[in-house]
Amino acid sequence: MRRKLNYKRLVALSISTLAIILMARVFANSLESLSIHALNQSFTQAKSGLSNDEMDEFILGKSFFRIPWVQAPSATTARDGLGPLFSANTCVNCHTKNGRGKVFKAKNIVDRSHVIRLSVPSNGTDEHQRMIAKIGFIPEPNYGAQISINGVLGVPFEAKPSVYYSTKDVHYPDGFIVTLQQPIIKLKNLGYGDLYPNTIVSARIAPALVGLGLLEQITDAQILANEDINDINHDGISGKANRVWSNQTKQMEVGRYTWKASTPTVKHQSANAAINDIGLTNPIHEHQSCTPIQVECINVSEGFDKHELTAQRLNAMNYYLTHLKLPKSIITEHQGKRLFSEIGCSQCHVPSYSLPGTTIYPYSDFLLHDMGGDLADGRSEFDALGNEWRTPPLWRLGRAALILKDNKNFLHDGRARNLEQAILWHGGEADKSKTLFMNLPISSRGKILQFLNEI
Repeated sequence: MRRKLNYKRLVALSISTLAIILMARVFANSLESLSIHALNQSFTQAKSGLSNDEMDEFILGKSFFRIPWVQAPSATTARDGLGPLFSANTCVNCHTKNGRGKVFKAKNIVDRSHVIRLSVPSNGTDEHQRMIAKIGFIPEPNYGAQISINGVLGVPFEAKPSVYYSTKDVHYPDGFIVTLQQPIIKLKNLGYGDLYPNTIVSARIAPALVGLGLLEQITDAQILANEDINDINHDGISGKANRVWSNQTKQMEVGRYTWKASTPTVKHQSANAAINDIGLTNPIHEHQSCTPIQVECINVSEGFDKHELTAQRLNAMNYYLTHLKLPKSIITEHQGKRLFSEIGCSQCHVPSYSLPGTTIYPYSDFLLHDMGGDLADGRSEFDALGNEWRTPPLWRLGRAALILKDNKNFLHDGRARNLEQAILWHGGEADKSKTLFMNLPISSRGKILQFLNEI
C-alpha cells in the first residue's frame, strides 16, 4: 500500500529547509564579509599588548597619517601647513590601506603614489660634495629633489608626469614567453622652465608599511654581518650597506629603508615624505624645498611656523607606523621554499633575524646590490650607485596583493605586473639565480611563486 504524501507537511519542510539554506548562506556571506573586512584592515591594526596610553598615542599618530592637511592659515590649526608645493594632502594617498603604491589611478592617469625623483651629476665642487655628504645626491636646480604635481593657491605646480611602456619578450627554455614592460617617463607642463642638462629622472612607488617597527629592531651588526663588498667568498654576491647621514643624530648611520636604503629610521623617512610629498616642514627638514626660481613658493612660505609637522605630531606618526600589527603568514608550499633557497635567492633575500624574544622573517639583507643595466636608473644616493638597489623585504607580498586587488605593480617603479615579471627583471648579481629559475620546470616555478605569496 502506497503511503499518501502529506503535501502540507512537505511544503512546510521545504520552506523550512529553504529558510535554513538561506540562513546558512547569509551566515556564510556574513563570515565572508567579516573576513574581507579583516583582510582589508590587516595592515592598519595595532600590535597586541599596548596600554591605554600607548593606544592613545597610536590613534593620535593614525589620525595625522590619515586625515588630510590643508593650506595655512586655517581654522584647522592642527592640520594646516599643506604645500606650497605638494603631491598629496594625506599619507594614505600614497599608502592605501597601508599597502604599496601603484603607477596609475585610472587609464593613463598617474597615481600620486608614483613619484618622480630628480637629481643631477656632481660637478665636483665643494658645494656639491657637501650636498652628497648630507642628502646623498644633487637636487635638480630648478625643481629640487622631487616633482610636485600640485601647488596651493597662487603657486604653480611643477609638472605632470606621464608613463608609457615599450615591451620585450622573455623566452623560457621550455618555450614559455613572458612580455615585460619597460617604463618611459615624460614630464609635461613644466612650470619652471626646462630641466637642467643631464638630469636623472627616476620613478618610485611607495612601499607597503609592513613590519616597520620590527625592521628597526634589527641591529646594524646583523645587517653588516652579511656585507661582502669585494665578494671575498666568490659567490658572485657583493652586497654593501648604505652609509647615510642622519639629521636626527647628526652622524652617519646604516640605511635600511627606501628603495636604495638611503634612510636609517622610520621617523626619518616619515619626515622625508612629509616635506617631499605634502610640503610639511618638520624637525628633520626645517625649510621648505622651494628652489631659488620658485618665487611664489618662497613668498607663500614666509612667516609660517618652522615646524608645520611638530615634533609631537611626527613622534605620534612614528609611533603609529612602528606599532602596526604584522599579519601572520602560513607557509604551505615547502617545496617552493626549498627551491627558492636552492637557486640562490636567499643569498640576498636573507630569511630571518633573531630579535629579543622572537624571530622575524622579512627575507631581505637590507644591503645594496648591482641589479644589472635593465633596472639601473643612473641615480646615486649616498653609497648607492645608479645600478644598485636595496634588497626589498618579501614578507606579506601575497597579503598586500589581496588587499590591493587592482594594484599589480612591483619593483621600484611598478614596472612588473606580477612576481614572475619581477624575477625576470633581475640582472647583475641576481642573474645566475634568475637563469636557474628560468630553467626549472613550469610546475617548480609555480611552487616558488606560491611560496612568495605565502611569506
